[in-house]
Amino acid sequence: MKQRILIEVAYDGTGYSGWQYQPGKPTIEGVLNAELSRLLGEDIKVIGASRTDAGVHAEGAIAVFDTASPIPGDKFSYALNQSLPDDIVVRRSEKVADDFHPRRVNCRKTYRYSIWHDRFPMPVNSRYTYWVYTGLDIDAMRQAAGYFTGEHDFAGFCSASTDAASTIRTVYDIRVENPDKPREDGRYHGRIDIFVTGNGFLYNMVRIIAGTLTEVGEGRIAPDEIPSIIESRDRSRAGRTAPAKGLTLIGYEFSGDDREEGLSIG
Repeated sequence: MKQRILIEVAYDGTGYSGWQYQPGKPTIEGVLNAELSRLLGEDIKVIGASRTDAGVHAEGAIAVFDTASPIPGDKFSYALNQSLPDDIVVRRSEKVADDFHPRRVNCRKTYRYSIWHDRFPMPVNSRYTYWVYTGLDIDAMRQAAGYFTGEHDFAGFCSASTDAASTIRTVYDIRVENPDKPREDGRYHGRIDIFVTGNGFLYNMVRIIAGTLTEVGEGRIAPDEIPSIIESRDRSRAGRTAPAKGLTLIGYEFSGDDREEGLSIG
């Protein structure tokens, strides 16, 4: 008898061509399919809640798969982690309802975009942050961030190659955080994290929001220009696409599914 298993996956995306399986290229989905198939002696194909691009990281990506194995749901993580590469870890696993599909339930998804702001880059976190050496006005970035919340048509904040049926998305919350103290000139240095929570995101949407907020911090875009940029639906008016390495998928909060109401993952 088949059972459906949910896994929560963390990974360093530096060496991968994204989540989705691509023949001849290293991908997270490809590694999981291969290891699960080998472990269980079945042809396993995981179904991810979403896809990440090449170089993007995750702390709480989720996927499900079906198996005839009698292994208890919470034991799959232990079995898988014995053979997965060091840059992929299954943080937890559990049995879910047979009809649970991670892309067909209501959820909130959170990403973090991390900037390293200082005169010189920091080697120990260069794989996970976008280095910006120019002065950044974090108060202006916070002011601008507020304009992104709510339901908008984000056509101007996605790649031209997006294949989404609709470009309307809802951003529930966006925060710009910096734990370090300001310098004497009032500018901030060190790590700056941009957290974005929404009901879904277009291709490169979070990276373009991050790049736009960076340009606000640099004084290239005024905070009160954001509403008109969004309304224009014109990609050329928004800021640059920030590099993939600064982006991390934090996790999901599901509701209305066959599992515990409001379950948070990640």
